[in-house]
Amino acid sequence: MWPLVSDTNRFNRDAGVPAVEQLGVGDNARRRLRLTRLGIGVEWEEEPFEWVSPRRFSVTRRYTRGPVASMRTTATLEPRDGGTRLVYEVRARPRGPLGLPAVALQVGVFSRRQFAEVFRAYDRAAGTEPEVLPAPKPRLAPGAASRIETAREALVSAGASAADADLLCSLVASGDELAVARLRPYALADAWGRGRRETLELCLLATRHGLLELRWELMCPLCRGAAASEPLLDAVAETLHCETCRIDLSADVSRDVEVAFRPTEAIRSVARTDFCVAGPQVTPHVIAQQLLAPGEGRTLALRVEPGRYRLRALGLAGAVGVTVAADGPADASARSGDAGWEGGELLLAEEGALTIENTSAEERLVILERTAWSDVVATAAEVTALQAYRDLFAADAIRVGEPISVGALTVVFTDLRGSTRYYREVGDAPAFGSVLRHIDVLREAVSRENGAVVKAMGDAIMAVFPRPVAAVQAMQNAQEATAGQPLALKVGIHAGPCIAVSQNGVLDYFGSTVNLAARLVSLSTGDDLVVSDAVLGDPEVAALALRSEQVDGGALKGFEDEALSLWRVRA
Repeated sequence: MWPLVSDTNRFNRDAGVPAVEQLGVGDNARRRLRLTRLGIGVEWEEEPFEWVSPRRFSVTRRYTRGPVASMRTTATLEPRDGGTRLVYEVRARPRGPLGLPAVALQVGVFSRRQFAEVFRAYDRAAGTEPEVLPAPKPRLAPGAASRIETAREALVSAGASAADADLLCSLVASGDELAVARLRPYALADAWGRGRRETLELCLLATRHGLLELRWELMCPLCRGAAASEPLLDAVAETLHCETCRIDLSADVSRDVEVAFRPTEAIRSVARTDFCVAGPQVTPHVIAQQLLAPGEGRTLALRVEPGRYRLRALGLAGAVGVTVAADGPADASARSGDAGWEGGELLLAEEGALTIENTSAEERLVILERTAWSDVVATAAEVTALQAYRDLFAADAIRVGEPISVGALTVVFTDLRGSTRYYREVGDAPAFGSVLRHIDVLREAVSRENGAVVKAMGDAIMAVFPRPVAAVQAMQNAQEATAGQPLALKVGIHAGPCIAVSQNGVLDYFGSTVNLAARLVSLSTGDDLVVSDAVLGDPEVAALALRSEQVDGGALKGFEDEALSLWRVRA
């Protein structure tokens, strides 16, 4: 029940609460909000939500005018045999003599009835498909049905499976408004039981046939909320600001820029509407959030999975690492003083008590969060390294001439051994045909392993992959496909950080990683791959059990003074 009940944005919508407008953010994520009900504006200051997942959350609102002075909502969930005991409590303080009957009527009668209906629906939906949840009827644009059918036919004609095209078109046509406003391809793939790459490519293709619109979202590395959402990657590449965390952001597309989709305006209007701007499911990586007054301490009863966590306070430098393990102690404590966090790393059991003390003179919003980035995030670095993306969107990727870091990629350069002699022996036309066939084999091998061909340079190519093992397997497959032919395929592979730049309408990559990969190809004989230590030492590559021998790279131009560990590997 926790993911449903603690999704306060959806709950408020389902319970008939009007949409809210955010007026500003104050200290410790306090927000000034406003809604309009029956033509009457209501404004309030909202304290930051407090919660301990998956058992309890609460929030306090202080109204600036109207019959209610303040209101505190608390939800508590406790396991019981075969289900969950849910207590949902609303405490309101009236303003003036007219406030008491107004609160009694609105909270005690109308809201109580609406909330109970929503909770019963959530109870029926727990553990089932979200489509059984209550949702407003979609507002389709005029002619949307025929456009959706046209897009479906185009997707199938372009190679998408009919079943996958049907799933996507059905979601766009009838999916819940809050869900389709931000479609995450990896989350869709998991929900549908489909491959992530296939689903991502389906969404990319759907943007070319008028069904979806692609959005680049810059995620704050702390709260992981979207600080910007733009149709072009270059629009989120500049430094921005997260109002909640009070920090400036710059785009690291290997981690902080996510790809999401939504239906086009020609199909249905799905502008993001907020019914609650905070809450546990807005930041689901946060396990617990507590607002501590100066000198206050609290003990939290936690039930968390093994792994790495981080304890931090909003606006306070530094953090405390927390490791949760099966053999960890049953309790641990941390203290936040005026100078920052005191003490070192903490170890805690999966079900344990964490005591947090605020000994400073200031109020602290304390946050316990997972350190691992969500595995359903399709990052810009992954997407721009896909051949399908480059074929469809490469010219739109990054502002011309403006470099942007894309994090770690695996870079491949190839060349054909003996091509000059081959041209002389068989003639230009037949030799050129053979070279083109080699390029086709390479493109197919690269695409099959989720890579992308960046450019072809005569009889050579440059390609990029998100993981070293994919590059190694793609090049081994390409060499196997060309074995026994007059032209042998020479390959060099290196992995590391890269810089992307858009030039002449093409997304290209630069940096030391690219330069070294380009040099390695000269050391290959055509029946091997010459790889760097960064590639051979990758755990997935090591599991391939390749035959390897060290190569002397001292003569590589531009790297004469570096101690390089290079390897010649074969299957």
